[in-house]
Amino acid sequence: MSPTNELISFLENHPDAQIVMDVDYRILAANAAYRRIYAGGRDVIGQTCYAVSHGYSRPCDECGESCPLAASRANGEPNRVLHLHHTPRGDEHVDVELTPIIGESGQIEYFVERMTTVREASSLPAEKGLVGKSPAFNRMLELVRRVAPSNTAALLLGESGTGKELVAQAIHQQSDREHGPFVVVECSGLTETLFESELFGYEKGAFTGANQRKIGLVESAAGGTLFLDEVGDIPLSLQVKLLRLLETGTFRRVGGVETLRADFRLIAATHRDLKGMVERGSFRRDLYYRLSVFPIFLPALRERRADIALLAETLLTRLAPGRIYNLSPEALARLQAYDFPGNIRELRNIIERAILMADGDTLLAEHLPPELTGEAVAGIPDMDIVPLEMAELRYLQWVLARHNGDRKSLAAQLGISERTLYRKLAA
Repeated sequence: MSPTNELISFLENHPDAQIVMDVDYRILAANAAYRRIYAGGRDVIGQTCYAVSHGYSRPCDECGESCPLAASRANGEPNRVLHLHHTPRGDEHVDVELTPIIGESGQIEYFVERMTTVREASSLPAEKGLVGKSPAFNRMLELVRRVAPSNTAALLLGESGTGKELVAQAIHQQSDREHGPFVVVECSGLTETLFESELFGYEKGAFTGANQRKIGLVESAAGGTLFLDEVGDIPLSLQVKLLRLLETGTFRRVGGVETLRADFRLIAATHRDLKGMVERGSFRRDLYYRLSVFPIFLPALRERRADIALLAETLLTRLAPGRIYNLSPEALARLQAYDFPGNIRELRNIIERAILMADGDTLLAEHLPPELTGEAVAGIPDMDIVPLEMAELRYLQWVLARHNGDRKSLAAQLGISERTLYRKLAA
């Protein structure tokens, strides 16, 4: 059954890109916004959504991705996912919201899919913001997109150097507080006196040296976002002060008597195991539950190896604006085989060092630090025994770099399909 003329007319004038599909993934209608943003002049009517959006010959869920239509067809409910879509501008992160339309028979007759391009993340080298396209990165980005429009507290968890402040900024930029301030509180090393005066401010004469009133960070964040970085480092004796702020939504400046109302959206971050700290008694249980309404785990760089080349290219652009550097295949292979205990922060340091060491425009393996320049055997640097899957992944990354990123010819030489190679590299 075809969608009604009323529905097509309504969607045609809608500002968001939308399409109508049947239960077999065929596109029945596409509005003007979709044709302009995603179709690139192509006639998509009659084609399958997975072919148009991904170039697949089968539905997304058969190609290792989540498929909103398959999920909605199974449970009859709306479904939302974040995908990497083909567009006239290249691959872009797209937030997909799919709604089933029930006919007179009581069965699903077609689906309406609404697509929104994610502006806060890029699958290509970018001058600022989040960059990545690996499955682990996309899973994190989907959670960011879900929590951002709300006023819910978000807790960013993960190892040091994974980019928690950038993720916090992305949440802020996608919220209705984006035009308000983004205020960072460095929680590490704050003494009790500093904690109160920095967070809440103080009145003139509150203590020796308080020659004038000072506005605290909580007050500075009014109408915006307060980002508590390394919240796990707050001493137990100070945690009750933060809890009181979060529970009452009020505070007083040090030395003041007036109760002030706080107006901020909270995002906290830590590299520590807060659950473990709660069990050991070094972090308040009640504060933990206040902070962890919506936890988001940031993947370590070794868990998103498919992004290393993209991140390296991005960092070359950001660290040396106006000059074009490139990585030699061997240098890239060594980066992709390294575990990066310091994550993206360490990669940034390595790239910056290599730029200084290079005399030309190509960064060679010899320009990398000693821990990355060991002799390679079969494309794998000297290392401890690792699981076979990891060894296979590192080998594939190494040979891919030697083929200058040409996956089609590499797949042919390895005797596997290009799709199989892509799936193995994205593991």
